[in-house]
Amino acid sequence: MKKILLVLVAGLTAGVIAASHAKLPAPPAKSDAEKKADADKAAAAKAKDAEALGKAQDRVVTHYKKSKGISMAPTAASSKTPAKAPAKATKK
Repeated sequence: MKKILLVLVAGLTAGVIAASHAKLPAPPAKSDAEKKADADKAAAAKAKDAEALGKAQDRVVTHYKKSKGISMAPTAASSKTPAKAPAKATKK
């Protein structure tokens, strides 16, 4: 009985090892339409992720400004164009 059980376990082990090393067939080649559809789907997902990231960043900035007591309204100084830096004096 032990001999039969040992042979059965050895056979199953060999079968599992052989099955784990089996090579799968290559996937079929995609047509141009399928490639374009996949590219469009990936681009839409990327745009959606970028939009979600932007919204999350806006929420974080809003929370930060509220917790620090920073005004959210634009000030007069921030709406103007940046002032030019004064010219440096040259040494003679």
